[in-house]
Amino acid sequence: MSQALRERALRFLARREHTRAGLSRKLAPYAECAEDLDALLDDLVARQLLSDERCAEMRVNARRARFGNARLAQDLRTLGVAEELVGETLGACEAQHPELSRARQIWQRRFGNLPAASDLAERTRQTRFLMGRGFSAETIRRVLRGDFENE
Repeated sequence: MSQALRERALRFLARREHTRAGLSRKLAPYAECAEDLDALLDDLVARQLLSDERCAEMRVNARRARFGNARLAQDLRTLGVAEELVGETLGACEAQHPELSRARQIWQRRFGNLPAASDLAERTRQTRFLMGRGFSAETIRRVLRGDFENE
């Protein structure tokens, strides 16, 4: 295992958390062989310097104020987080910060007023905005109805 590869990995990890798959992708061009890279990643995981769980939690905590569960899940999958861990992380986030309350806060900052029942264009615009942020259809319906009970 190359010392230069280890130092590069530690520099990446010093800046921010990475998943095993993400760090592997970044280090692959610098590794002499795949076995060295796997051995380095195994060592980093054993020393608890590299953790998919920690990376997933950090990512969700940083982005939950702006995005819904669907968008957060997609971000985690893109990082290479296992599907089981995606579910666990989003479940923990949902328990502390329900999607409905996050959607309401985002909607309130952006729009503030419910669209009139006859203003289909404005209702569509607000729906599209919340969908783009990754909120579920049920959550969007509740926000646009003004149904904030049971938050």
